[in-house]
Amino acid sequence: MIEGFLRARTNGVLTRAANLIARTGATPDLLTVLGFLGMGGAGVLCTAGSFFAAGIVVAASCIFDALDGALARTNGAASAFGAFLDSFLDRYAEAAVYGGLLVYYIGAETAWGVEAAFAATVGSLMVSYARARAEGLGIECRAGFFARPERVAVIIAGLVTGLVLPALVILAVATNATAVERLFRVRRATLSPSRPPRSP
Repeated sequence: MIEGFLRARTNGVLTRAANLIARTGATPDLLTVLGFLGMGGAGVLCTAGSFFAAGIVVAASCIFDALDGALARTNGAASAFGAFLDSFLDRYAEAAVYGGLLVYYIGAETAWGVEAAFAATVGSLMVSYARARAEGLGIECRAGFFARPERVAVIIAGLVTGLVLPALVILAVATNATAVERLFRVRRATLSPSRPPRSP
């Protein structure tokens, strides 16, 4: 997956950057919030059709998203709430960008754009929900190719190249396919003879 590939190749750079940021007194939660605000700004740009600028802002916001974890590890500030806040705001951040595109395509009266943006939003949220719910049941669920890093990479590529509608169609199909794949992964895990039944 892209997430593991990027982590392996950028870990050293992120650690050095986090060491510099730590000297400013910034906290991991602050970086998380800044990344979220950037994504919100990108959503506003999308509503106006400023796709290239939105793509740049999304890419910049991803830097904050990568650095918050590195900073938490560097200064020993990792916490359960920080991890929760990161995941919590990630969902809103993605929805902000898709929501901006949805508003744009409604205004442009482009039915395919509206439907694709809506389907991509639902699929993205369901991919994350499937993993969270499965892990709540004690089942690891990272199946599927379109986790958050892949989704963000596609939306950035679509925004900066102007190929937004094709990117949304890819996301609409791939995210929902990933969510369904996770559904079947959990089904196989729960039906495994070695796993005792869980009481409701």
